[in-house]
Amino acid sequence: MSAPKVQLLLTGNELMTGDIVDSNSAMMAQVLKDIGLGVSRKVTVADDLTLLVNEITYMTSTSDILIINGGLGPTVDDLTAQALALAIGEELTQHPQALAHLTNWCRQRGAELNGPNLKQAILPKDCQIVANKNGSAVGFSVRYNNCDIYCTPGVPHELKTMLIEQIIPTISANLPIGLIADVTRLQVFGLGESSLQKIINEQLPQWPTAIDLGFRAGMPLLEVKLTTDTDEGLALKIIWQEKLASVLGDHLIAEIKDKPKSLAEHLLNQLQQHNLQVTTAESCTGGLIASKLTEISGSSMNFEAGFVTYSNKMKTAMLDVPTDLFEQYGAVSEQVVVAMAKGSLVKSNADLTIAVSGVAGPNGGTKEKPVGTVWFAWGSIDDIKTQCLLLPYKRVKFQQFVAAIGLDLLRRYQQNLTATPNYITEHSFSEQ
Repeated sequence: MSAPKVQLLLTGNELMTGDIVDSNSAMMAQVLKDIGLGVSRKVTVADDLTLLVNEITYMTSTSDILIINGGLGPTVDDLTAQALALAIGEELTQHPQALAHLTNWCRQRGAELNGPNLKQAILPKDCQIVANKNGSAVGFSVRYNNCDIYCTPGVPHELKTMLIEQIIPTISANLPIGLIADVTRLQVFGLGESSLQKIINEQLPQWPTAIDLGFRAGMPLLEVKLTTDTDEGLALKIIWQEKLASVLGDHLIAEIKDKPKSLAEHLLNQLQQHNLQVTTAESCTGGLIASKLTEISGSSMNFEAGFVTYSNKMKTAMLDVPTDLFEQYGAVSEQVVVAMAKGSLVKSNADLTIAVSGVAGPNGGTKEKPVGTVWFAWGSIDDIKTQCLLLPYKRVKFQQFVAAIGLDLLRRYQQNLTATPNYITEHSFSEQ
């Protein structure tokens, strides 16, 4: 039995003019691929009622699943509900479930439920609601011409949540047995795609063809996917996943069971298990490490304070870094970053810390300390580790990598992982 044919229809004048880059279709294709479904056709049209009706009519006649993205908002150019109703010959009506969602959404934000907002509750009669917990516009679905049609919001994070939590499980439940691919997803940090592929080629040269090995690059975590849709592949995957885990070593962060977690989430989970407090002392990252931690709900259980000491004056005032260290070694030095780390632990009474000081660029570098030089200090009050790296990236990317490495160094320290990570092997730097 063949797999269902899936098509995507994206709508929006901004997509056609290039004001917005289409990332939604790529994300949808990846998520569908994870359950063994490919996208056979993708169409993008402007906010034009005739074009939308024509495309919906054609695409429902040539596909089993159609996902329509965009055009669910409150403005006059949001035409998806109207176009779908015309295409399938249904009247538009105020949907009670959509109205209840809008009413609650407005009440929570102290907003007025006005005419434009109410437009989002006018949907094709008898459609099924797909809840949107992140936005005002609900999604909805209908079945027409033997095609399952899902209408989704254009806002990326609203779409992704709706897709992963509701639409994909519904599609999977309706797939014939044997068509659902078995996918294992692994999070990796500290190895790029080319480095990882080289390692696999050298250490696992007999990788079985029954298991598709794929990579999804991300910042900062790389996702490795093992996919199979055969009994042979399922049997082999248990063995070869263990072999791959051995090759990845401490670069393997976790297997993704539900939705991916960030490095900060993984670290905080470890700290919660051991009832440990962490603090940060940041110069070149400007508080980015602390920001990554506090993005996570419940982080206050394990993070009470961080210190952003950008100037030498504030390093001394807030963290008691001796002024003579700047004169003798400079702000970007092992001695200063160790003093920052110890000062942060004393001031916060935390158990663990990560301190960073570096040259983010594009200016400020010297022959001895070029742009991209960064010192890390991490650990506990009686056990501070240090490392100098050279990360020759543009300023924002430099800060992102420094923050990610800092979180990973703490993860490794807390887990007592002693193997040298690849990013230290490749980027270790000794001042001239």
